[in-house]
Amino acid sequence: MAKTPTRPWDEVEHLETAEDMAAYLEAALEDGDPGLVVAALGDIARAKGMAQIARESGLGRESLYKALSREGNPEFATVLKVVRALGLRLHAAPEADAAEE
Repeated sequence: MAKTPTRPWDEVEHLETAEDMAAYLEAALEDGDPGLVVAALGDIARAKGMAQIARESGLGRESLYKALSREGNPEFATVLKVVRALGLRLHAAPEADAAEE
């Protein structure tokens, strides 16, 4: 039986538009796992170009790679700078249960 060729999955290949990036971050936020949110920000930053995001956020490229890795633990101020540099916005909405109260 012939083997099917495969290649590693890279999220960055699928983050082409601002809408793609916003939906990807929104899904990570809905999951509620802080590590997933940071990793999603890292993926989006790689898709847009880490050097560009570093310039626009005023942060070092190397420190961004480290902070936005799956093991990273960036300060909230860093997250906000990166979100702004990505051209995205964080927003809050009530949970469905809380909206009924």
